[in-house]
Amino acid sequence: MNKAILIIHMESRSKSAVNVQHILTKYGCIIKTRLGIHDGVLEGCSDVGLLILELVGDKIQRQDLDQELKMVEEVNTKLIELPFN
Repeated sequence: MNKAILIIHMESRSKSAVNVQHILTKYGCIIKTRLGIHDGVLEGCSDVGLLILELVGDKIQRQDLDQELKMVEEVNTKLIELPFN
């Protein structure tokens, strides 16, 4: 059994968050767990963001999600397949 993890790094949340959220909604059925992290709160809120997703579904769906996110300006991703026995 494998676990699929997608890490999403946004250099500018203010520019990319709407497009990223639209893509995540499109692929919502394969997102099992979502964790969003960014530094600061209130007045000191950072514009850099990190999302960690646990994905289900088939490999092609996961790769399609990864590729669509990579097309968003100032967004970097890393899709990781972790083998577990």
